[in-house]
Amino acid sequence: MKKVLILCNGNPPSEQLFYQSRANAEYFIAADGGGNIARDFGVQPNIVIGDLDSFEKFEEDTYEIVFDPDQESNDLEKALHHAVDIRATHVHILGGTGQRLDHTLKNLSVLKQFNNYFEELLLKDDFGDTRLIGKSFQEEIAIGTQVSLFPLSGKVSGVTTKGLKYSLKNETLENGIRDGSSNEVIENPIEINYKHGDLLFFLAQKSQ
Repeated sequence: MKKVLILCNGNPPSEQLFYQSRANAEYFIAADGGGNIARDFGVQPNIVIGDLDSFEKFEEDTYEIVFDPDQESNDLEKALHHAVDIRATHVHILGGTGQRLDHTLKNLSVLKQFNNYFEELLLKDDFGDTRLIGKSFQEEIAIGTQVSLFPLSGKVSGVTTKGLKYSLKNETLENGIRDGSSNEVIENPIEINYKHGDLLFFLAQKSQ
């Protein structure tokens, strides 16, 4: 098992979330300008990787810096390729949301691109965790927690849920027509099953 933390250049996480995430990771990748945020937290990554259009290098930096000018991939993709190369199994991404909406949407697409490479791939911020779930999902989650289901690739069909306040029974979620936002856990374990599509699962922090 190799747990990896990736820090991107979106909205910086809170100190609590960053330090907790760093403590739980064996390896720390900063994606371009994420290296500046890491410096602000007083923590050096194992590596900074990207096209380096945002990262500011200091003379005292001792970690590896990899310049990848490929404009067909964003900095998160570059960081995830590196995570694959070092055989990461569990990857948590901070700073992948906020600021430019197009960047956030791109990063959600990148989740789909890399989801099958890892046992766990989470996009985390101070509001909650977002991930793609498989066609059969079961988990223990605290009663009262808010969760949301979103079809990533247009449509998800055959959705059936158990343990949520607003249940679905072999139904369809489709962008612009119907989604599964702001649901609530009422019993455990929750179960989510679906037949076709790509389903994003958002788990809110307890304070939200």
